[in-house]
Amino acid sequence: MFLFNPENDLALANFSPFYTPPASATKMAKDLAILPLWYAEEGSKIIAEGVYNTVFLAQLKDVLPLDATLISFSDLSSFSRAKVIPWGWNPSLRKKLIDAGMDAAILPSLNELERIREYSSRQNAVRLLKELRAENSFFCGESHFFKEAEGVLKFLSSCEGDKVLKMPYSGSGKGLVWIKGDITEKQYDWCRRVIKNQGGVVAEPVFDKILDFAMEFFLEKGRVSFKGYSLFRSTFSGAYAGNYLLSDHSIKQRLSAYVPLSYLHDLISYLEQKLIVYFPAYTGFLGVDMMICRIKEQGYRIHPCVEINMRMNMGLVARAFYDRFVHEASEGIFKIGFFKQNGEALQYKTKMQADNPLIVKDKRIVSGFLPLNPVNERTRFLAFARIVSV
Repeated sequence: MFLFNPENDLALANFSPFYTPPASATKMAKDLAILPLWYAEEGSKIIAEGVYNTVFLAQLKDVLPLDATLISFSDLSSFSRAKVIPWGWNPSLRKKLIDAGMDAAILPSLNELERIREYSSRQNAVRLLKELRAENSFFCGESHFFKEAEGVLKFLSSCEGDKVLKMPYSGSGKGLVWIKGDITEKQYDWCRRVIKNQGGVVAEPVFDKILDFAMEFFLEKGRVSFKGYSLFRSTFSGAYAGNYLLSDHSIKQRLSAYVPLSYLHDLISYLEQKLIVYFPAYTGFLGVDMMICRIKEQGYRIHPCVEINMRMNMGLVARAFYDRFVHEASEGIFKIGFFKQNGEALQYKTKMQADNPLIVKDKRIVSGFLPLNPVNERTRFLAFARIVSV
């Protein structure tokens, strides 16, 4: 059974069974509850409330090869020992599933969740970056973990250009403070609060980024499987802004315009060896965010470890969606849109479908606009794919 719980990073950082997510995360979870449809294994059950989700799935089955069943939380007592695959694990989700009738014995224990929280700390990305840079001088990047605010100040004063401070526990693209020039009093107060609450702060110089990409993996029982590449976009503040829907081959071709492919292949091998050492007790999906950077007088380099996401992620959704549903001669974009007012998402979806009619050949999308979740007047979050034939 698959479950989309986008509040996971916040809930894991809080680590309380009684955590209450912000309204925006709750709304996202409701609007995009059916998102696992696009990456779940065939024949899976997806926990998604509402008749509108059932109608949406029925309409899609006439167009695309989808094989899934929707169930609600009220149904979980009938599947009390079924395997649950959420976006990510945290104590509040565990409690929610137990309250709904799931057998606690088949869910991760609190000790196991504590281990996942430790694995999710950005300290691991700091350590892994240093080890990867030691493997190949072509790799770039710099990252430090400080347990005292004075150490942060010394780093900031010794480093030219813009800098970024990161919470040890927060989602990719979140929990960041960007330092332009001297650190402000407000930023310094933030730094001290984070050190007090989370034990430290990560500090890094800002690099001249050319491309964002990731390598996606699955870990289980001491084994690592490489699941493919993700090429994505992010805002200047680091927030996720969408994925390119491309084949692995096409992504590698784009990256090869800047760096040798042999270094990417080597990097996969390094990570397959190191991820098991770092996370021996972890089972699940994992993504390592990376960058192509331009270094003065050196040209383009690979930053091999910007973030480690110990959960499912949008890059894996895009990878699965392209491989299963997009025609091999087509490409596109995958995005999560947010709309501030009621009716805006429905208006956008209606216009995009009219301007970009969906064309499907042999159960694969050739071109067009496809909403990936049902949309009504109250929808605020819309996942969608826009495909073009090349």
